[in-house]
Amino acid sequence: MKDTSGTERVCFLLHLKPDRVEDYLNAHAVVWPDMLDALRSAGWHNYSLFLRPDDGLVVGYLETDDFAAAQRRMAATNVNDRWQAGMAQYFQNPEGANPDQAMQQLAEYFHLD
Repeated sequence: MKDTSGTERVCFLLHLKPDRVEDYLNAHAVVWPDMLDALRSAGWHNYSLFLRPDDGLVVGYLETDDFAAAQRRMAATNVNDRWQAGMAQYFQNPEGANPDQAMQQLAEYFHLD
């Protein structure tokens, strides 16, 4: 859902393998600078990840002008290919699917400014 400024708020879920939660957190201790630059350039803003460590539920939130376009721009980068390949080992994804392809986007139904 876009707000009056044209910003789309996006929330999504991912599922970590419960025995890989600590490894996943360690992998995010220092995110590659070129990955951060690619996310910004692709239009991902105010991006946050949250974790429920008990079962490995990851909740992501971001704001963008057009999420589908932002996803396409990220998918076209080499750094995203490398990052997703490295992160895939931590997630409960269908065989061969990268985490960014397994995001379960949630529908926004209420927002208070």
